[in-house]
Amino acid sequence: MITGHCHCGAVAFTITGPLRPSIACHCETCRRLSGHYWSATQTLTSHLNLTRDDGLTWYASSDIAQRAFCRFCGSSLFYRLHNSEYTSIGTGTLDSPTGLYTESHIYLEEKGDYYRIIDDAETSNSQS
Repeated sequence: MITGHCHCGAVAFTITGPLRPSIACHCETCRRLSGHYWSATQTLTSHLNLTRDDGLTWYASSDIAQRAFCRFCGSSLFYRLHNSEYTSIGTGTLDSPTGLYTESHIYLEEKGDYYRIIDDAETSNSQS
């Protein structure tokens, strides 16, 4: 079981199922919402259990998806496509050890000009 929480602790959760390796998204939306690129793992929504949700706020961030953050500390927490059975979880919100690694980088055509990608993860110019 993996655990995680926002910065202030007003949102906490456990994950009881397998996690996908982390994917780093460099799209403009993720960068603006997180302050940098957003790295996320993913699991079946039924495997994500909220143990505290005092600060949890969901909002429709586009016509196809919704995002969740803590309304108290501002932590970016979750991303879910409408009608999907999966929820993406900000990798940085997980308690260590996670056993995860960054598998790939996506939306590089929207990457900020102030950083370089120098790891050995796969890169792609679109979501796979």
